[in-house]
Amino acid sequence: MRWSSVLSTQGEPAVAVSVVAETLGEQLSGCEVHLLLVFSCGHADEAWGPVLEHLRHRFPSAVILGCSASGVVGGGREVEDAVSLSVTAASLPDVAVVGFHYDEESSELVENDAHWWHTHLGVEPEHQPSFIVVPDPYSCDSKTLMAGLDEAYPGRVKLGGLVSGGSGPGDNVLVLNEQILRKGAVGVALYGDIEVDAVVAQGCRPVGTPMLVTRAEKNVLVELSGMRALDQLQLVFDQLNDEDQALFRGLPMVGLGMEKGRGAYRQGDFLIRHLMGMDRNHGVLAVGAMVEEGQVVQFHVRDAESSRNDLEELLSRHVRSASAPSPEGAVMFSCVGRGHRLFGEPDHDIGMATRYLGGVSIGGFFCAGEIGPVHGQSWLHGYTTAIGVVRPKGWS
Repeated sequence: MRWSSVLSTQGEPAVAVSVVAETLGEQLSGCEVHLLLVFSCGHADEAWGPVLEHLRHRFPSAVILGCSASGVVGGGREVEDAVSLSVTAASLPDVAVVGFHYDEESSELVENDAHWWHTHLGVEPEHQPSFIVVPDPYSCDSKTLMAGLDEAYPGRVKLGGLVSGGSGPGDNVLVLNEQILRKGAVGVALYGDIEVDAVVAQGCRPVGTPMLVTRAEKNVLVELSGMRALDQLQLVFDQLNDEDQALFRGLPMVGLGMEKGRGAYRQGDFLIRHLMGMDRNHGVLAVGAMVEEGQVVQFHVRDAESSRNDLEELLSRHVRSASAPSPEGAVMFSCVGRGHRLFGEPDHDIGMATRYLGGVSIGGFFCAGEIGPVHGQSWLHGYTTAIGVVRPKGWS
């Protein structure tokens, strides 16, 4: 297995793709390329045809997956809101690479039907596939898509991000091989001598203590640990320092524990969702997800320092727990609200990931929503960086 990622900021698409393809060929030392991930920012729509034609000529056996974006990741760099082209090439011997397009017709048929997915992709659960998925936010119900994939392939990693940069339906470009698409989602299933480990950094820090949901109705927290939910929130808020109070006022978050009966919770063990509102008369809180009695919740805050520490802790934990063989490459799907806007510096997330993952090549893009698993279930996130660490199983 070989993995390489190259980024160009050349404004002329023909020059950019020529330089990128040549560099990839050199770095892969003539190995056959089986997968190309192509992400473009700022190039005109008509540039996609020549770019894909050049890549197909240079790498005839590759499945090509990509999209337009408001920023790209590759070659050890992050480029936001500027002309750029990122291409990641992977040589994957003993790996099946199955590309697919999911559209409105597919959405009507699937209805979480596992058999539909098995037939549509020709991939069975025993193949143990991992997925990279890129939906268009204006034409694809990502929750239905991910619920269907989870039903068909439970426990398997699904990573990706919503296309960014477009301002309305039809503005975004999706790419699958030579197809230039405007609707739905594109993706690849990967199985064989490959494993993809997920690192999903939601960028939050817990405050207060974990509490048990003792009464809930759909997405409304009524009681926490036997007290009105709003009263519990007030107790936590009053104990915060001035800085954390300001953070919570600006972007209040709730972490939902995904494993009932778990004894202890650490940073990263929660699914982070927005606190949507409160009813002072009834003392209840509305959350951006369904909640259940018996579930553990904890309030969270988000800022640059929390996001930095969260990513570093999760990467460090991954490295400590990772088993041989070592990673060969990675993909990164980072929120448009991160990057320079959040950290005030370029290349923050990719720089940290590259250090912890031993200098492997990483490619990806800035997303309008990130897809990644939390305790085995796929979720659509915000303000998150979802990283897929790719390694062989060791068959070869």
